[in-house]
Amino acid sequence: MKHVSNLKFLIAVTLCASIVSCNRSSNSGNVDTATGWKINDKQGGFQYNTQFKEQETPPGTAFIEGGTFTMGKVGDDPMHDWNNTPNQQHIQSFYMDETEITNLNYLYYLDYLKSVYPPDNPDFALIYKGALPDTLVWRNRLGYNEMMTENYLRHPGYANYPVVGVSWIQAVEYANWRSNRVAELSLQEAGYIKRDAQYTDLNAESTFDVDTYINAPTETYGGNSEVLEGGKRRQQTDAEGNPVNIYANRESGAIPVKYRLPTEAEWEYAALGMSELRSFNVYRGRKKYPWDGQYTRSGKRVNRGDQMANFKQGKGDYGGIAGWSDDGADITAEVKTYSPNDYGLYDMAGNVAEWVADVYRPIVDDEFNDFNYYRGNVYTKNAINEDGTVKIVTADEIVYDTLSNGKIVARDLPGEIARVPVDEEETYLRTNFSKSDNINFRDGDKRSSRYYRENFDETEGGAAKKNTTSKMYNSPKHRVETDSSEGKLIREYDKSNSRTSLINDEVRVYKGGSWRDRAYWIDPAQRRYFPQDMATDYIGFRCAVSRVGSKSQKGGKRRN
Repeated sequence: MKHVSNLKFLIAVTLCASIVSCNRSSNSGNVDTATGWKINDKQGGFQYNTQFKEQETPPGTAFIEGGTFTMGKVGDDPMHDWNNTPNQQHIQSFYMDETEITNLNYLYYLDYLKSVYPPDNPDFALIYKGALPDTLVWRNRLGYNEMMTENYLRHPGYANYPVVGVSWIQAVEYANWRSNRVAELSLQEAGYIKRDAQYTDLNAESTFDVDTYINAPTETYGGNSEVLEGGKRRQQTDAEGNPVNIYANRESGAIPVKYRLPTEAEWEYAALGMSELRSFNVYRGRKKYPWDGQYTRSGKRVNRGDQMANFKQGKGDYGGIAGWSDDGADITAEVKTYSPNDYGLYDMAGNVAEWVADVYRPIVDDEFNDFNYYRGNVYTKNAINEDGTVKIVTADEIVYDTLSNGKIVARDLPGEIARVPVDEEETYLRTNFSKSDNINFRDGDKRSSRYYRENFDETEGGAAKKNTTSKMYNSPKHRVETDSSEGKLIREYDKSNSRTSLINDEVRVYKGGSWRDRAYWIDPAQRRYFPQDMATDYIGFRCAVSRVGSKSQKGGKRRN
């Protein structure tokens, strides 16, 4: 009997010890390991989300685990472009849309703009108009395409087809809008703001912008406290009963990372769909497409002979003979028509080519940087009022830009924070950047100049001849401006004979082949460029989101 009592006592002691241990371990995340002070104390002090597990996969995207790869064309270069020579790069993990943005996705965006900024209001008419895709891109002088001009964007038959006629600028604006909508929903679900506020409390004077919410939360929704404090989250108070942590911040983990266009390096890495390292010794000449193999038709027994992508197969052949292992499309195809690559991404070859974030230059300067390579950085900061507060754009302060083709777009929308270039306050004595605009940093590819031989060769005395092309990328400059006296738009072509290039700071890279391209262009390594303010019937886009935290997702395959 005594032994039984001792056994019960030992069990009780063990249980108590385990409970204490569990309590200590559960509370250990709420104590600063450097000072021993409490985090998230009910009486106030430093507040932080110590329970954050992992970044959730953003809506519509797939996870791309980063790594090293050979960027550029590792096979033959019959065109001798020399603009995609192989170089080794490392990419951080990120997320990318499984499919291209569809007509349905973009129509939702247009509907939002129409409801918040009614186009029949003269103050907002140009906002909606500037976001509209150019449906006239379908027209052809010697072809009948009016059916696509009238129906492709809006008809339900094309709902899940990739949107086209969208310029790079419009694609960036869509990504910004999407970031705001996803963040708005996230804050609603976390209980910080009122549910369904986007239906009941939204107008031009009451909007949600994620950057505004982070920097000046009381300015979002026009300062409507009913929305900002109307969430279902239990309100925290300090020792004196005053409300604390009313608004979410980055430390809360409730504000998602923003959507953006992928960089060229990210897009190419994701398109290759590699499950292991792509190096000269392993994949040279073999990883030609987003799928394995050297051919555009499937070699699998189940669907042998089927085309793996939507592209132009030859002169006058946009899909093959009807019903005989053709590619199933003459123009674009519905997204997810073809099999995804190893990352779960659809149409990374064919269907439509896609905008990426980079400004085009013939070279990729891997000697200077081989980590998350990107050309196009223009650093900005929040504009500050005289009283030290951030400057919020109002409905009366919308600034519009006139593009090179004469179209007008809104630079900032009401409720957003006005941005200005960084200055000496941020750049003084820095070694990693020295100015706001870094587009032209180390881009001196002299051989791209038409007058290279006459102007860059050295003379016998060792002094270089005078360079008559003062700018390396001396592209045409068409005049587009508004006549202040009559209010008319003046359009005037640049007819100069001294221009040496079509490359300038406003041309962006687009990747992947399209329904208009031969198989040569669906190699992910191919790169071309197009003006950022113009659109075509064969370029669409998809968005990306940066990964925060660990490189790999938890619960993934075991390493080694």
